[in-house]
Amino acid sequence: MASALDNPLLFLLVIILFPLSVMAQTNGSISLGSSLSTSDNSSWVSPSGDFAFGFTPVADKNLFLLAIWFDKVQEKTIVWSANRDNLVLDGSKVEWTSSGELVLSNNQGRAIWTSQVTNGIATSAAMLDTGNLVLWNSSSDITWQSFDHPTDTILPTQILHMEAMLYSRETETNYSSGKFELLLQNDGNLVLFTINHPTKFIYRAYWSTYTPNTISQMIFNQSGYIYLKQTNGSITNLTSGNIVPTRNFYHRATLDFDGVFRQYVYPKNGSSSRNWPAGSWSVVWSVPDDICMEIRDGVGSGACGFNSYCRLDDNQRPSCLCPQNYSHLDPNNTFNGCKPDFVSQSCEPHGPGKEPGPQFQLMEMINMDWLLSDSEHYNPFNEDQCREACMVDCFCAVAIFRGTDCWKKKLPLSNGRINSGVGGKALIKVPIGNSSSQFPFPPGPNGGKSDRGTLIIIMSTLLGSSVFLNLLLLVAILLPVFFNYHKILLKHQPEQATPEQNCLGMHLRSFTYKELEEVTDGFKQELGKGAFGTVYKGVLASNAGNLVAVKKLEKLVTEGDKEFKSETTTIGCVHHRNLVPLLGFCCEGSQRLLVYAFMSNGSLASFLFGSSRPSWNQRIHIAFGVARGLTYLHEECNTQIIHCDIKPQNILLDDNFTARISDFGLAKLLQVDQTRTNTELKGTRGYVAPEWFRNMSITAKVDVYSFGTLLLETICCRKNVELGLGDMENVILTDWVYDCYTERRLHLLVEDDEEALKDARRLERFVMVAIWCIQEEPSLRPAMKKVTQMLEGAVEVSVPPDPSSFISSIG
Repeated sequence: MASALDNPLLFLLVIILFPLSVMAQTNGSISLGSSLSTSDNSSWVSPSGDFAFGFTPVADKNLFLLAIWFDKVQEKTIVWSANRDNLVLDGSKVEWTSSGELVLSNNQGRAIWTSQVTNGIATSAAMLDTGNLVLWNSSSDITWQSFDHPTDTILPTQILHMEAMLYSRETETNYSSGKFELLLQNDGNLVLFTINHPTKFIYRAYWSTYTPNTISQMIFNQSGYIYLKQTNGSITNLTSGNIVPTRNFYHRATLDFDGVFRQYVYPKNGSSSRNWPAGSWSVVWSVPDDICMEIRDGVGSGACGFNSYCRLDDNQRPSCLCPQNYSHLDPNNTFNGCKPDFVSQSCEPHGPGKEPGPQFQLMEMINMDWLLSDSEHYNPFNEDQCREACMVDCFCAVAIFRGTDCWKKKLPLSNGRINSGVGGKALIKVPIGNSSSQFPFPPGPNGGKSDRGTLIIIMSTLLGSSVFLNLLLLVAILLPVFFNYHKILLKHQPEQATPEQNCLGMHLRSFTYKELEEVTDGFKQELGKGAFGTVYKGVLASNAGNLVAVKKLEKLVTEGDKEFKSETTTIGCVHHRNLVPLLGFCCEGSQRLLVYAFMSNGSLASFLFGSSRPSWNQRIHIAFGVARGLTYLHEECNTQIIHCDIKPQNILLDDNFTARISDFGLAKLLQVDQTRTNTELKGTRGYVAPEWFRNMSITAKVDVYSFGTLLLETICCRKNVELGLGDMENVILTDWVYDCYTERRLHLLVEDDEEALKDARRLERFVMVAIWCIQEEPSLRPAMKKVTQMLEGAVEVSVPPDPSSFISSIG
């Protein structure tokens, strides 16, 4: 082969280009034929030095990951990797070959990863300051880039197109593909899934943007905001709140190993502030709010592995724990589930006279449940019956008792969570003989039977010897046992615990009236006025300047401090992403005030009935949110809460236009007579269910009726009653909607909204669900859980009857 020295023109070209190639290398460019190895401790660095590409050791010093990382961050933060599921040994290398591809070879010279370029042979390459490693062909077309093949992280300027996905890590230090996936589906929904390994089977989504048929891209822009770009060019913001500028902060968004998608910032140049400390990544936005409660699929292990349970820690991050007498399968991966540390109860029959003594007992854990794994369900049952049913069943590993319901669970236990909104208690079967002092909670009323039995055995043994000696020994043993047991009872009193004690983790605060006067600047800025009080805007100086909404309750029954505080704290324990969080209260003299998180986008009423019509997909998202919030209040929190006043004015919208139900606790703080007499639109067909005026018992179905009306208003973007329409047929929305439905004129309901008409099947389904909800006979209305399932398409919606037909037939 001829060298450059044999050809004067070629030699001259080399002399001219050599300085340029050196300059390009120092500016992030990579020379053809360049290589990196695990032993040379070098990397390809971007021009600013912010990012680097190369090998980094993981776990074992002999194992290496080919990756891109933030190079100026104290702890190396990896944002992309080529071989996350196939680590290489020392002696491996990556080379930009003459064929124009990046090739990773192991220590035996076998290629285990290649960039697989398109659009011809790559002739230039560079590590960019965006964190993107790019290869170009001679026409400057991109033939391959790391941004097109993300792992668990995206960076500013990165775009996810249809079918693009992120996979979480296995653990914080194990970069292998984990059990969570973020996917931009080809139907336009951005969703989070759990995945079964090793089959890669995808379970039902536990979070979604609910943006079907409209979204084409997810964009992380240069300013640090993440949004969805619709096919018509409009955008839907995902990032909520104010985002710090990228010129002063590094940004990344990562699907973490715990299944939460978080956006992080890191101060550049060692600068820091109260909110963003130097030398660490801080979370500015994340979804979902509580993954422990969000994953509700009918199969799989949930957020944590089998036989474990999920709980949010003080930093609002999920942690996976094992019940007593269970231990983690892998101590290095607590999300991988737990195993019992004992032999399960035997199912072998025992002959007459050969029955063994009690070998198992039930340990209590409050506010815990495993959603799946049911083997039996009994109702009505009391707690003693529930305990007995589990104790005599050799297949029963746990019994869940809540209200009058008893569920028996079998191994493996799945989808476990502990949360104040769960309610009830788990009765976990464990062997006798393990020290009860190790239990997270002491035994319940019947759980002490086994302890008394143990004492009887001890006493019987002692009495078999000298009576005098036995008495001395008995006194010596019982005195410390008595005092120790007394101390344990004083320390652990779950059955008598006050709501404040059970809700410590929710940080509900008791304010003085003077404090709230200062917070609201003398109750100066009024946000709104309702039937039960006035809401004022305020700022909590002690809470990093967070805005709050302070509601001064009027017409409230005068209660003792203890009752009001107890009930309010109970409401404070209710937590769901579609409820407005209660932050605190004031109970001073005759003053009763509630302090809520401030919702920046106002009420659904102003959103729906303003000058411009919200998009169809925004309205769908809001309807789902209200339905899920009501489902939680009716069926999933500790005690059922009937809202009694569902209407657009009581649905608030947060920074991301997520629906948040407000005033959901007022029904618990008001007398029944007040709730009835103060309901708006009394005597008219509107939000108020007919049973309010028929002296019938009030159930959760009144909220279902109100939701049906609200759903129709959300579909049509008009109020339930509008007297100025001219055509009397259209004045009452519920009547007009049923007429349009039966006459197949649904296009009139959305005023020929093109976006809604393209989604005709969903539009019809939503209308049918709403008509079922506004049935005048309460028994015909579905429960909110079924309403939510029908809206989601998980349950078929049958043809609804005329809402007033049942009443007419018996009138």
